[in-house]
Amino acid sequence: MMSTDAAANKLASARMTTVAPALGDIWAPAGAAGFCIAVVNRPTDSGGVLSVAPAYTPFTTIHRSPAGVVAGILMARLFISHWSTPMRGPRRILILGASYGALLGTKLAAAGHHVTLVGLPNEVARINDDGCRLRLPVRGIDGLIEIHSRTLAGSIDAASPGVAEPARYDLVVLAMQEPQYRAPAIRRLLVAIAVADRPVLSVMNMPPLPFLKRIPSLDAAALEACYTDATVWDPLDPSRVTLCSPDPQAFRPPGEEVNVLQVRLATNFKAAPFERDDDNALLLELAESVEGVRYDIGAERVDLPVKLRVPGSIFVPMAKWCMLMAGNYRCFAENRIVSIRDAVHRDLAASRAVYDDVTDLCVGLGASRDDLVPFEKYANAALSLESPSSVARALAAGATHIERVDRLVATIAEGAGRPLFAVYDIVARVDTWLTRNRAEAA
Repeated sequence: MMSTDAAANKLASARMTTVAPALGDIWAPAGAAGFCIAVVNRPTDSGGVLSVAPAYTPFTTIHRSPAGVVAGILMARLFISHWSTPMRGPRRILILGASYGALLGTKLAAAGHHVTLVGLPNEVARINDDGCRLRLPVRGIDGLIEIHSRTLAGSIDAASPGVAEPARYDLVVLAMQEPQYRAPAIRRLLVAIAVADRPVLSVMNMPPLPFLKRIPSLDAAALEACYTDATVWDPLDPSRVTLCSPDPQAFRPPGEEVNVLQVRLATNFKAAPFERDDDNALLLELAESVEGVRYDIGAERVDLPVKLRVPGSIFVPMAKWCMLMAGNYRCFAENRIVSIRDAVHRDLAASRAVYDDVTDLCVGLGASRDDLVPFEKYANAALSLESPSSVARALAAGATHIERVDRLVATIAEGAGRPLFAVYDIVARVDTWLTRNRAEAA
């Protein structure tokens, strides 16, 4: 009998045969009693036509019935997960958010994948005209280097929310600010993502509510009030959603085109695992492909910073909560904003106290201290963060809705019986700014 590896190699080298499946068809090698391989019964990139590799004998339709639809789904997923992995080429990634999303998108395109950024009309037009331009520091090189997506092994394009088709992609990434998901077009896109049954990786500071439902120590229902509109998350299956700690810091340089993004802090994305093995296999595949990228600068090939890591713990993204509370959400007083560096270092003892309190809260929820980042490492990184946080800039610009990670942490702490009075003070200051902004906007 042919071994699994030998069979996989034979399939990988076989000429691809194109067939036009009918819904619920079950396909089997001719003469193979009792053994069946089902045709996928959902749309494919080729408009409902599925390409399958011929096995040892021609494929023959043997059954079509309502039961075949169910069996078709199950057997097709089994076939694809078992046989198609050795034949996979570049992946297709849909990223909601053309600003911060361009950072991970450019890294994935550099690894040979095809990325679509969902953005505003001016972002879509500019990216489709000129690609993305990412500026970042590289160790051993003075200044910043610029990576133009048009020069990469993969590709980046852009689309409006109404045009994006989640079923055409292997993975969806959420890279927008949490209040933006209540926009009607984005809300409809979230429904389409759920219908397409695609894995979802969030790189938001505010964790999507379906991810929090995966943590047994949290009461997700009690956290709904922390969201601008918690109902937008209802369609997503928690088992298909995970969270990535958005540790790298990036911004659009003032006066530059909207397709330009500059990295201020070139740290790594750290993702919690999915529940499903196949989703985790995809995540690890993408991480490995990003890890292997080298970029030519003159005659030198350099390793680019900002990797995608998958440490294996669902609690890893909570490390960001400590940083946000000690830095990003302390960048404002009553009437002014300051840089993250100043927010952390103007009173290092107070910053440490907030950081340590949130760390203890995360450990109480189930995290290991190894999942989190020591305060000393964060404080050192904060020295390079010379601008106010995005949440502080939004408040100063008159925003009436922002991501309320502060309220999320405070609510979790209260529910856990671990009052965090310093975080409560942050919540009160944010509430004051928002009340003033809303009154001025009325």
